[in-house]
Amino acid sequence: MLLEGEGDPGEHAVDREAEGVSEGFVLANGQQDEYPDRDTVPVGEALRIVAHVVGTGSWPSDASWASDR
Repeated sequence: MLLEGEGDPGEHAVDREAEGVSEGFVLANGQQDEYPDRDTVPVGEALRIVAHVVGTGSWPSDASWASDR
């Protein structure tokens, strides 16, 4: 997730080929959410994207991302 500042909903990396949903964490109050699998990326891809963003301040040109704004 890449934010422009406090309160910004930001942008996040996505896997445009992923299908389905996955269960999230169960919170102390019992709440459990589901998330589209496209809203996650494999760890190796996530680390590559983070390294690029930290090094350049922008998304890699070949990364897929979605704006939550």
